[in-house]
Amino acid sequence: MKNLTLSTGTGVLMMHIGSESSAQTWPTLDGKPPIIIAHRGASAYLPDHTLEAYRHAVELGADYIEPDVVSTKDGVLIVRHEPNLKDTTDIASRPEFAAYQRTQTIDGKSETGWFANDLTYAQIQTLRAKQPMPQRDQQYNGLFNIASLEEVLQLRAALSQEFGRDIGVYPETKHPAWHAEQGLGFEQKLVDLLAQYQLNRQDAPVFIQSFELGNLSQLKRLTPIRLVYLLDGDAVAANGDVTTTVPYDFQLSGDTRTYADMLSDANLREIKQVATAIGPWKVYLQSYQTDANGIKTQLPTNDVVARAHQIGLQVVPFTFRSEEKYLTATEQGDPDAEYQRYFKLGVDGLFSDFTDHAVAARAQFAQSLE
Repeated sequence: MKNLTLSTGTGVLMMHIGSESSAQTWPTLDGKPPIIIAHRGASAYLPDHTLEAYRHAVELGADYIEPDVVSTKDGVLIVRHEPNLKDTTDIASRPEFAAYQRTQTIDGKSETGWFANDLTYAQIQTLRAKQPMPQRDQQYNGLFNIASLEEVLQLRAALSQEFGRDIGVYPETKHPAWHAEQGLGFEQKLVDLLAQYQLNRQDAPVFIQSFELGNLSQLKRLTPIRLVYLLDGDAVAANGDVTTTVPYDFQLSGDTRTYADMLSDANLREIKQVATAIGPWKVYLQSYQTDANGIKTQLPTNDVVARAHQIGLQVVPFTFRSEEKYLTATEQGDPDAEYQRYFKLGVDGLFSDFTDHAVAARAQFAQSLE
């Protein structure tokens, strides 16, 4: 792996879960500090889901690294945000792949691009990663390989030894029902791979997450690893209402419940039969309103965390980003203000693109508990 000199624009504060005083009691379900999950690695600074991005996230203090898992045509599990590779790799500029461009329907939605399930692992190894968000640093585009999940697990083990702490891994099964429709269901393969690296146990530093409850039910039959049900949303209306959808596995079974519906007490109890935690879009915990001038301000927090905790479910929201476009007027451009609100609310962890900002915010909140 290449050595990189990276400028993140912030100081690095190395504070981890084990470094806070045991006398502190956090407002989390277990009273312990919330975990910081590096969303797709240090994705604010380096191309998503690359070994280099995962390494940098650990350097910045992440407790867990998050690989999104998709399958190649020949069944190799790789880490990409989506099966469609058009936004996160250089495939569009590679003439040898031009014939592979096509339109597919994924979870009922049509999209055009180049897809992992059309390519072998050998072909994908020739691609290079790129930063999908235009406002972020593009200088590393084309430098890093597309990683397999096995490489990520190998890196996790190496980093744990190097940094002297147990680095966690938080894999997400991307579009599992769709993968099964392609003949590429990978639940058993995922469990077997985790077992190969001594991680197939309840106390392992692993959570498997999915936007499909059916997928989690299948995994629960295969593994004792802790499971997380993700709750998606599409947009926020001017009054703060969240626009949401019916999960794809529910669509296939005729279940009409939306992700928002799953936050009712009865549905949370159903989730608890399968999962140990929920991973909601953060606006499900505190939404925002937009005035006639387009100014966004935060609404009061709701009781989702309290109700989930009451039945023993942890709550780990996504995704925290520091760019001003992702903040509201309430934060006045300061992402730390947002972190402090959610820590006070009692979240058990959170996903951040800016690992260093999240770690620093957690350290600041810890001081308020002393």
